[in-house]
Amino acid sequence: MMRNTYVLIGISAIIVGVGAWYAFNRSSMLLGDTSGITSSSSESMALSLTSPAFSSSASIPSQFTCDAENVSPPLLISGVPDGTKSLALLMDDPDIPQVFKQERGIDSFDHWTLFNIPPATTEIAQSGSAGTAGANGAGKNQYTGPCPPREYEPSEHRYFFKLFALDTMLDLPAGASKADVLRAMEGHVVAQAELMGKYKRVAQ
Repeated sequence: MMRNTYVLIGISAIIVGVGAWYAFNRSSMLLGDTSGITSSSSESMALSLTSPAFSSSASIPSQFTCDAENVSPPLLISGVPDGTKSLALLMDDPDIPQVFKQERGIDSFDHWTLFNIPPATTEIAQSGSAGTAGANGAGKNQYTGPCPPREYEPSEHRYFFKLFALDTMLDLPAGASKADVLRAMEGHVVAQAELMGKYKRVAQ
């Protein structure tokens, strides 16, 4: 009789132990799921550069090119990291004819150079500017739009708008070249973003 009592007590202890183990592990799994959701929602947003005029890898409307108004497109900036002291924006065309690259000793044509843009900037309006204007490939401190020569291939060129978040202001004068800006940025890039648009001139 006593032996049966001990057996019952042992079985009861096992049942209680298994129940406690199950409850503990279920609770841990639920807590693990909750913490995962919390950490993913608290991640900071990445630096972003977009345009309401065209989407990434799409065609740039002609009004922003040499075939029409030749004004800069509107740009939107978001996700600037904490601690950013300035922004820099560079626009270039790496698809220029090889003959131009060889003659001028360049690997792309510079369409727009801006630096020391305030980090709180969220928009550069159409035909607008921000910060300090550097020189474009023609030596002018302004935007110049896509204008791929019709007589060379590829006839459709890519235009890269590159945004850099920096941990410093750049000690450069207005009219500094893209090369000057790139050298001054070395070791100071916190984050970067890119927007690429394409343009092909209509045959005459």
